[in-house]
Amino acid sequence: MADFKFIDLFAGIGGIRRPYQKLGGTCVFSSEIDKFAIKTYEANWGETPSGDITQIEAKDIPKFDILLAGFPCQAFSIAGKRKGFDDTRGTMFFEVERILEYHNPKCFMLENVKGLLSHDKGNTFRVMKDILEKKLDYKIYYKVLNAKDFGVPQNRERIIIVGFKNHNINFEFPNPTGEKTRLGDILEKNVDSKYTISDKIWASHQRRKEQHRAKGNGFGYSLFNENSEYTSTISARYYKDGSEILIEQKNANPRKLTPREAARLQGFPDDFKLVVSDLQCYKQFGNSVPTKMIEAVANNVIKALKEGGEID
Repeated sequence: MADFKFIDLFAGIGGIRRPYQKLGGTCVFSSEIDKFAIKTYEANWGETPSGDITQIEAKDIPKFDILLAGFPCQAFSIAGKRKGFDDTRGTMFFEVERILEYHNPKCFMLENVKGLLSHDKGNTFRVMKDILEKKLDYKIYYKVLNAKDFGVPQNRERIIIVGFKNHNINFEFPNPTGEKTRLGDILEKNVDSKYTISDKIWASHQRRKEQHRAKGNGFGYSLFNENSEYTSTISARYYKDGSEILIEQKNANPRKLTPREAARLQGFPDDFKLVVSDLQCYKQFGNSVPTKMIEAVANNVIKALKEGGEID
């Protein structure tokens, strides 16, 4: 166990916080704007995050060693309109920059969608990299990791960016664990029939899939069963119709994941409290991070800081 302080920006429900706290870190500040995510955060972490980070002065944030941020990704993802810095959500990176510049912490870890790398022909990421390296003088490492390589049955690629103030620190990203995944391991045994999709929605899914097939593309619903190694990526829009991850059922229409299964799909333990509506749960887990993957990164971050003499 190590002894260090961290801050949790764009905290969501605390998916990034969890592994760092497990490793002995103390969270000294958190920020989140969504009132439903705040409710879940309070229930599980016993503290209320500060609100809109754009309204918080850097000097009012306590001193810390590590900045953690899964900053809003809609502006960079394929699912979003890919406006990047032209989209105000995209400029949330500049809030990270502002706080790093004021506090000069030993380290940071940022998480975002894989599309960040290719957005605007790579210009968006180049601007960020230049800011972190040249302006703020961090030694940075970045890599696209996939949740399914870290013991979670979900195909979810995310870019992780890690930076150290001490340029003598050597950091390596974790290797895939090689752990076999199987969707059946996270599925609940007795599921309420309310999660079974209606005849109307199922007919609509099938019709759309057929239309896409006729056009020669692979869009449409995705169907899985207990023997599937992994699902497709769960998104914040999962609550709408569940089309990206439907579970086969015998003698019945497919069903959506339950909120508990959605939590498990992101690596949250069963004692993680679900205190909001199903709709909000789906949004929260769709927006969250695969915690086992983050934990593997966090282990290496803390190891590198210890070996570099930055923390005890």
